[in-house]
Amino acid sequence: MNTTPRIIISGGGTGGHIFPAISIANALRERCPQAEILFVGAEGRMEMQRVPDAGYRIVGLPVAGLDRKRPWRNFAVLIKLLRSQLKARRVIRNFRPQVAVGVGGYASGPTLKTAAMMGIPTLIQEQNSYAGVTNKLLAKSARKICVAYPGMEKFFPAEKIVLTGNPVRQNLLTERPDRSQALQTFGLNPAKKTVLVLGGSLGARTLNHTLTANLDFIKAHPEVQFIWQTGKIYIEEVKNAIIAYTGNPLRCCLVDGLPNLYVSDFIKEMPRAYAAADLVVSRAGAGSISEFCLLGKPVILVPSPNVAEDHQTKNAMALVEKDAAICVKDADAPTNLLPAALQTVTDDSRLQTLAANITLLAHPDAAAVIAGEVLALIDVEGMKR
Repeated sequence: MNTTPRIIISGGGTGGHIFPAISIANALRERCPQAEILFVGAEGRMEMQRVPDAGYRIVGLPVAGLDRKRPWRNFAVLIKLLRSQLKARRVIRNFRPQVAVGVGGYASGPTLKTAAMMGIPTLIQEQNSYAGVTNKLLAKSARKICVAYPGMEKFFPAEKIVLTGNPVRQNLLTERPDRSQALQTFGLNPAKKTVLVLGGSLGARTLNHTLTANLDFIKAHPEVQFIWQTGKIYIEEVKNAIIAYTGNPLRCCLVDGLPNLYVSDFIKEMPRAYAAADLVVSRAGAGSISEFCLLGKPVILVPSPNVAEDHQTKNAMALVEKDAAICVKDADAPTNLLPAALQTVTDDSRLQTLAANITLLAHPDAAAVIAGEVLALIDVEGMKR
């Protein structure tokens, strides 16, 4: 490359989009330290904080997702989309990127569409086993499409597809704490089986309501302990339910009257949480699944029913078909989830089978492979000129 690479990375909205995007940026910087990287996200979404925290510059677009339940509100959404495309054009003109990368999320659509219209090569990363509408539209003009699952030819042109897997948070690769020490971090007993319950960075209503409704079950099984990430939206509701049940205030994240329970709105030390867990309970977001594969974690997936094209169920079933995960339907979770978790976490043979099978699906070099595809597009364009 004769010039300093200039790269736009667009997307976000949830940790499942942001963490892979940052991993790709870090891999680009490792391959090409002089690269100039600009993120384009959605105003008011979590990427506007997380990306600067990771050391990158970000510009926000006034974009929002379609409201499928209240379609009359979508006129305002369309106005925001038009404004976002206009702003994306200004950003691209000023930054002059040589390639634009889309990782999914609200901002990805207008940014990648505008970049392609301006003659800039684009690369999209499809995280799920079932492609979303936006990426299927963007694929028509994309030069490369990086996917996490085989068989994506049914959505995209086969000649554009590269099977890369999904990038994950890089500290999960570099930090592998000891299980006993990790459990002591959470004030829990290293001698007991441990279930980690995750609802993503914002939280999952069904998972939180299931646990608050089954505090009796948790108390009745002191041989198993729980690390419970509620998400910021639900933490006060969960705290109030626990205080009402125990009659005791919370001591930081530990619960008087429920010594086998640790509760937090957001776990910053995820390598320690994963190291502590014998079993994970989670939604079936693509980014989370990639982390479980990489770490070889047995998992019970509870797909969210509130996502486009029901893609979380399809993600989960792609693992279930390989006996690499257990799936509990969202509607069945209030009655079936905790008994399934108890049965699984106390069955060492089942845990070993799930761990072995999910490990086979890991792509530990996903970020580096995607970074290579991005830089190759710049090389190709440079040779054309």
